[in-house]
Amino acid sequence: MENLEKLSFDFFKLFSRFEYSLKATTFHCGNGDAKANWSDFAQRIDAAFLSCEEEDVKNACCYILANPPKKQIIENQSIKWSLIEPSANGKTDLILLYVRRVRNNLFHGGKFNGNWFEPERSEELLTSSIKILSYACNLNEQVKEAFEN
Repeated sequence: MENLEKLSFDFFKLFSRFEYSLKATTFHCGNGDAKANWSDFAQRIDAAFLSCEEEDVKNACCYILANPPKKQIIENQSIKWSLIEPSANGKTDLILLYVRRVRNNLFHGGKFNGNWFEPERSEELLTSSIKILSYACNLNEQVKEAFEN
């Protein structure tokens, strides 16, 4: 359980810095909306991301695609989990959408309300997401520079 606490903190820190780096470069929605444009970033790195040779990153991508994070929904006044696949512009975009879903579930209370839900699965999703973000960050020089500074 302690490992999940540290892992979730490490994930949040990485995710926050990564999202800031997208917005600080050209990957934002612009026009006053300080929102990262993840889809544009995914399309720009798609070829390099999909040709990854690093075994741990490939395994992380395989895990998150085979065991995608569920989306929290309200059904009949109750919180439920749904396997809704998001609309994506390619495989890299889908993987990064799933990483964002991991973040959303964690941040908005979907995975933790005093106790971890499915702790083994949560740990694997967090670990996979960290590997994916760390790799993706290095595929664009501007994003990498903004992340490091």
